[in-house]
Amino acid sequence: MTAVNTVPAQETELDDPFAVDSAPRPPLPAVVSVIIRVCLTCALLAGSLVVYALWLSTIPQARAQEGLYNQLREQLSQATAPIGGDIAPGAPVALLEVPSLHLRQVVVEGTASSQMWAGPGHRRDTKLPGSPGVSHIYGHSATFGAPFRDIAAMQPGELINVTTGMGEFNYRVVKVRHTGEPLPEPLPAGRSRLTLVTAEGKGWRTSWAPNEVVYVDALLDGDPQAGLPRTSLTLPIAEKPMQGDPAALIPLLLWLQLLVVAAIAATWARARWGGRQVWIVGLPVLLAGLWGAAEAMAMALPNLS
Repeated sequence: MTAVNTVPAQETELDDPFAVDSAPRPPLPAVVSVIIRVCLTCALLAGSLVVYALWLSTIPQARAQEGLYNQLREQLSQATAPIGGDIAPGAPVALLEVPSLHLRQVVVEGTASSQMWAGPGHRRDTKLPGSPGVSHIYGHSATFGAPFRDIAAMQPGELINVTTGMGEFNYRVVKVRHTGEPLPEPLPAGRSRLTLVTAEGKGWRTSWAPNEVVYVDALLDGDPQAGLPRTSLTLPIAEKPMQGDPAALIPLLLWLQLLVVAAIAATWARARWGGRQVWIVGLPVLLAGLWGAAEAMAMALPNLS
């Protein structure tokens, strides 16, 4: 009997589509690696800005409102609340209440973003609410708690209550104006008008990317009270409608420098400690840097957004 050769023939290597290539991949060119990291960093900063501006900014605004309310309440009880004259930017000047919107906010002096993160801002070249003449109060519509988000829906006759060092005043809404519509009639002598100012968006911009100014005009029921005379003022660009605050650029630069230093330190530490230890130590620093940078970028956004 002839023996059968049981030795298997040498198998031919075939390409297996499901095989995992275990060979190490060649490293990316240095230029490509840098571009990818820069793009990821920019995306991370942009995402941090969106999350902070639309949601997280409510936290510091609410905390600031609590402190401002306590400060204003104490000043009102001691008759030391501002009644005109030169008022420091950021100081509380009035308590604004809109019952139909369940809105209750302390108004600060100044309309730059660096003041309005804490609450609605009184435009400094207008009269204080309750005084003879026209008073403007600006408020955010999408960021920092969005206190003026719904004022464009107000109807004529609705009530606006304002409390200042001169007393309590009730205003009635006359008209809601949008960008490009006629200005209100000149105010008669001895009357008082309050105008709430914010921004609105249409279409895809609605509620998160407002770009048009909206005004709510209201007239005082009763007689105004004359406060202290105010010094003539030329309003800075940063305090006009839909303007960002250049003062936020310096803090932004400092926070970005912190992020760069933290990245360099993390790279150095990873080579000596390992990835897990670096994440434990570096994550709080990274989050703090992103928070600070996002806050500074949010203050550089238009003051009515």
